[in-house]
Amino acid sequence: MVKPDGIQRGRVGEIVTRFEAKGLKLVAARFENLPDPRVIEQYREHIQKSFFNSLKKYIMSGPCFLMVWEGKNAVRVARTLIGSTNPVDAAPGTIRGDFGLDLGRNIIHGSDSVESANREIAIHFSPEELVHYQKIDEPVLYE
Repeated sequence: MVKPDGIQRGRVGEIVTRFEAKGLKLVAARFENLPDPRVIEQYREHIQKSFFNSLKKYIMSGPCFLMVWEGKNAVRVARTLIGSTNPVDAAPGTIRGDFGLDLGRNIIHGSDSVESANREIAIHFSPEELVHYQKIDEPVLYE
């Protein structure tokens, strides 16, 4: 998910390009202002933490670009492309390393496990919204 700071800074196209260039396949996307119930469900593990209210206020401060990507080891590949949560620690060449400015404004959210990805996808997309297809280059990209 490209967060409001990524939207405001005009980084959606470049972020999508990085995922595509790596060989991942976009199967769903939506541009929207996230509603309260889905934000609470998305970040439920943080509800009791001191930063939850500011996180919720921020993520609802503007539109987000939600995405679902597929590919071999998609979650691990995406996490590598995204970089460390804190942009100060994120390597140059990663999305957060190149564009992130602050821990609280780190431009993008990415699931940290396959289980989290499945849970988060189900929060934001119905199964009918996921468009499964084979890209012409898949036989070249994967063994």
